[in-house]
Formats: sequence, C-alpha cells, structure tokens
Amino acid sequence: MTRYDTHFVGQTLPSKVFYRFGRFIVSGGIRVYTRMSIIGRENLPATGAFVLSPVHRSYIDTPISGALTTRRLRFLGKDSMWASKWFGWVLSSLGAIPVTRGTADREAMRRAVTVLEAGEPLVLYPEGERKSGPVVQPMFDGAAYIALKAGVPIIPVGIGGSERVMPKSAKFIYPRKVRVVIGEALHPNVPVGEGSRVPRSAIAAQSAALHAELQRLFDMSMVGVGWSYPPESSHDQNATND
Repeated sequence: MTRYDTHFVGQTLPSKVFYRFGRFIVSGGIRVYTRMSIIGRENLPATGAFVLSPVHRSYIDTPISGALTTRRLRFLGKDSMWASKWFGWVLSSLGAIPVTRGTADREAMRRAVTVLEAGEPLVLYPEGERKSGPVVQPMFDGAAYIALKAGVPIIPVGIGGSERVMPKSAKFIYPRKVRVVIGEALHPNVPVGEGSRVPRSAIAAQSAALHAELQRLFDMSMVGVGWSYPPESSHDQNATND
C-alpha cells in the first residue's frame, strides 16, 4: 500500500495553474525537439473519462503522452518519489498517482478508478515497465480491469521512435523523430454494476483486443520515423515469447 500523502485530487487553483504551465513548457518542448507528428487525435474524447494505453519504450513516453491532449492526464508513479512533500505536491499537481512497485497495490487501483469516476483521463502502460523492440510484450491486466471496473473506454496508442530518443540507460535525450498513432476507442465489453466483480473472461478478452490493437498501432507509428528495429530483434522476441 502506498505510504505517502498524494494531494490526490489536485483540484486547487495553484495545482491547476501549475499543471497548465508545466504542460505548456514540457509538451511544447518535446514536440519541437522530436519533430513529433500525431495521427488520430480525433479519437481522444473531448469530455469524460478514459484510459490512455500507450506502448512503452522510453521514459520520454510520459511527456509524449501528456502532449496528446490539453486535458489533464493522470499517471501512476513509484511511491517513493512522494517522500519529499514539496516534490510530491509537484508530482500530484502534474497528475501523478503513487503505486508500490512489485505489489498488488489495491489503494492505487482504487484511486485509479476514483480518477475515472470523477471524469478524468488516466494513463496506464499495459506492458508495465519499459520494454524494448518492435513486439508488444505480454501485458498486465490492470488497464483492462480498471477500464472495465469504471465502465470507460480504452484509447490505445502507438508511439514510434521514442526508444531512439531516450533508450534504456541513456543519459541524454536525442533529437530523433517521433510519430504517434492514436487508435479508436475500445469500449467495455460487459456491463459492470456498482460493487460487482469484473468477470475474468471479460478482462482476458479486453486485454487480448488491446494487445492486438497496440501491435497494429505500434507498427504504424514506426513508419516514417527514419529507422526501424533490426529484423533479428523481432525474431528473438517472438522466440522468447514462445
């Protein structure tokens, strides 16, 4: 369970102003620096809650996701980053929610559902931590479960090129091309009443549909970024998954 106060709602005027200012600086800078193009922005709901589910190849995916909409997006972050009250306020104002790595953090799950029930969008990377290569890895069920529990759509997103902008262990952000492809909404496949359990079969079906769509969008997003993964990386990862 998370141990730190999060200023969770972040609805105060200073928090909102800070988010707007921070997003303007960061998203504007990242779009120019990576020459980012965005396809499918019309698939992002203008109102109401949704789960934004991008592929995850780089730390830079977080500001890239934040640049896709002017609406405030909520993110999950490692709870130890909230140890400092001031830095915790900054993170929460920017939309972050703490989770405890390596545990089934039910508190974080409840907070995520609360965000969606309040009508705010939430970003969840269904592959979990950063991965590498052209193959979308086996996914955690969290994104599907939370979306189904809250009765909101999932918006799948392919982010092409971010692994070259900031690879694992990189200390610098490189000015490489990024292309983002936003897919159509995946709507809840079962009605879930208040307080009822989400059927395991529904979670599995939604996760499978999300995985297939993310792979399609990721392949599309890699077209036009000026480079591609070596053929052997795809072969090696498929062999590993088998």
